[in-house]
Amino acid sequence: MQWIRPTALGVAACVVLQSPLAAQRPDRARIEAVADSVVGAALATGQVAGMSVAVVRDRDTLVLKGYGRADLEFDVPTPPAAIYEIGSLTKQFTATAILQLAEQGRLSLDDDLSKHLPDYPLQGRRIALRRLLDHTSGIASYTSLPEYESLSLHALPPDSIVAFFGGRPFDFAPGEAMAYNNSGYFLLGLIIEKVSGESYADYVRKHLFEPAGMSDSRYCSERAVVKGRAHGYSMGPGGLVRAAYLAHAWPYAAGSLCSTVGDLVAWNRALHGVRLLSERSYRELVTAGALADGTRLRYAKGVAVDSLHGRRAVHHGGDIEGFTSELRWFPDGAVTIAVLVNSQGPVRPQAIASAIGAALFGTPGPRTSSLSGVSSDYAGEYRSGTDSAAMVLTIDIDPSGSGLVMRMGRGSSERLVHTGADGFEVIDAPAGSVRLTFLREGGRVAALRLDAVYLNLVLRRQPASR
Repeated sequence: MQWIRPTALGVAACVVLQSPLAAQRPDRARIEAVADSVVGAALATGQVAGMSVAVVRDRDTLVLKGYGRADLEFDVPTPPAAIYEIGSLTKQFTATAILQLAEQGRLSLDDDLSKHLPDYPLQGRRIALRRLLDHTSGIASYTSLPEYESLSLHALPPDSIVAFFGGRPFDFAPGEAMAYNNSGYFLLGLIIEKVSGESYADYVRKHLFEPAGMSDSRYCSERAVVKGRAHGYSMGPGGLVRAAYLAHAWPYAAGSLCSTVGDLVAWNRALHGVRLLSERSYRELVTAGALADGTRLRYAKGVAVDSLHGRRAVHHGGDIEGFTSELRWFPDGAVTIAVLVNSQGPVRPQAIASAIGAALFGTPGPRTSSLSGVSSDYAGEYRSGTDSAAMVLTIDIDPSGSGLVMRMGRGSSERLVHTGADGFEVIDAPAGSVRLTFLREGGRVAALRLDAVYLNLVLRRQPASR
């Protein structure tokens, strides 16, 4: 299960929602019409229960609405302030808390994990806290382990959860690659509690929610009765069904926060308005990390940092039983797009956010160059050498003969656009472009580096089958 993991490549199946309205100078009525159109198209598929959308430019609220149903059984319309589980959007709150504690001199991002959690089995390795923040630690992600699904039904204590993943083999040496990882953020939550002397829920409430003015946000509970909370759904063989049960002892600091689109707008204003961190710490939060070999990532600390619609963007998605989410911040113009959905399925919040973003900003044409090499130079199967992050990519010649296509596992093919030298992109991925750089040894393509925002690793080319 991938309850807190955004789609690994951002190219998983989704309903493609294109706005019929041409991009022009944004105004409230036009952007609201775009949101109504794309959300209406999604609801018409019957594959989504409801959602809330906020679009705010500086202090101008363009959209703040609820759509569809917060509860299908009782046919309850979604209010604008519906409360959702936000999954991995939690990570930017955890990262901000860590940076606050670093400002106070109570920890350093360069501290070894053993300084704060001396009993964690590092297996002879050193892991700086910053490698937990940008998913480069190599620790096995517990949500990818086969026993996770059955264990997550039980509210186990934190030490039992750590014991579940702590002794597993590393996926890679710290700093060698990046693979989206919930275990690292679970450990960061424990460090916040140990260093601050407060529970994670209390720390976030007092030092993040309250200063940001997020009055409707909280640590999620599978038992509490919460006024205004949307119920979560997922797709079954015959349509939407109630989401599977999950004990919130498991998502914890990696994904157990609940919020509204209005509160997420307040969060973006406070965080990116540099009211919760010093300017130096904020820069640290939004500066992309790097691998040990110097390869620059497109992920910073709890947030992706990338270009969307040709503009700088700080963004992240979330995925947890019954709920999906997307939060985007565009520094140029101080624009927030927040989409919260109370169902998991083919309708993805990234596609909704991208359609709205295209109406706001337009969509620049792809950056392309002519392919000087031979397509067959690149064709073949490529495999990673990791464990829980293992994957297979197949590069084929486009049947039309005009370039290359990429397929992950048994998924559908995505057309690659040549960007120069041995570089290619999947440009229409709703969570950010997927970049491939083919690596040569002795003049021959021997591997490729896959940069999918939430994943960055090298896959080796496999010998051709005979």
